[in-house]
Amino acid sequence: MNVQSTCPTPEISDAKAWLKILAKYRTPHAGRSMFELAVTALPFAAFWTLTWLAVHYGFWWGLILVVPAAGFLLRLFMIQHDCGHGSFFAIRRFDDWTGRVLGVLTLTPYDYWRRAHATHHASAGNLDERGVGDITTLTVAEYYARSRWGRIGYRFYRHPLVMFGIGPAWLFLFQQRLPTGMMRDGMLPWMSTMATNVAVVVIAGLLIWAIGPLSFFVVHLPIVLLAGSVGVWLFYVQHQFEETHWSKAPEWQFPKAALHGASHYDLPLPLRWLTGNIGIHHVHHLSSKVPYYRLPEVLQNHPELGQIGKITLWQSLQCVKLVLWDEESRRLISFRQAAGIASVAVHAI
Repeated sequence: MNVQSTCPTPEISDAKAWLKILAKYRTPHAGRSMFELAVTALPFAAFWTLTWLAVHYGFWWGLILVVPAAGFLLRLFMIQHDCGHGSFFAIRRFDDWTGRVLGVLTLTPYDYWRRAHATHHASAGNLDERGVGDITTLTVAEYYARSRWGRIGYRFYRHPLVMFGIGPAWLFLFQQRLPTGMMRDGMLPWMSTMATNVAVVVIAGLLIWAIGPLSFFVVHLPIVLLAGSVGVWLFYVQHQFEETHWSKAPEWQFPKAALHGASHYDLPLPLRWLTGNIGIHHVHHLSSKVPYYRLPEVLQNHPELGQIGKITLWQSLQCVKLVLWDEESRRLISFRQAAGIASVAVHAI
């Protein structure tokens, strides 16, 4: 059901006015949510089983099935993501326990991740509050203020093989096993993390006992790593694009930073479905209570929102080289562009 706004359509730049309009889309539909969960979990289980059967009977070409299995695991994470925002069922206990169960499959402790992600939403685009739940991004001045080894370390961190290869493996297999940085947030993140770890060990142990260690790791590890790499890529490109928004207080304001600091990643329709419409990220950041399956409805009724921060799949590949925030031009730039700025500054002295 489409929800047509009874209010005059605000200017695209009027982020605060959009908040009121988007509030009309925040109500999820329980039946639709259950359907979304079923059409994601069941195909994931089916592809996982088919991949194992192919390996078990020596049809190694069947490992190609790890690709759709990873796609559905990624979609399960998107459901977990909505649960973290309380937007999947809009009943906190249902959302939380659904998210905790899915966290065992995605190797993401739900309560730990939910706290960190809430911090990300509350501070995205704020140069004074970087470092929790986001991609580390330095300004040009901060980069050149570092030592030689500090700059090399940042370049290494930002290299695509690290960012989308080693990084996701480290994050999902190791870093998320301990809720570091949340000692002051009470016991819930720790309890959630430890419970998730125990559940992962128990389920993995049962599967290894049932199908053998080789089959388990040959099937499950590529699925997890592929889904993790794609997930990190999506998170990266949703905020690391040239015309994103960063600012410091008092200029930083949540509505503007949310609407203009996140991209509209305009993916082909099948990929939009598989990624839970997370590409409509600017709308999601502005009103995170909108269920992911209602985000296309927002763009259908308000197509002007679709033009904000819009990048295509091809254009997104160019975002990898954008690594530093230039406070003068107010855009993300490459190391080469930053070197040119530094050279001009030196010659001007």
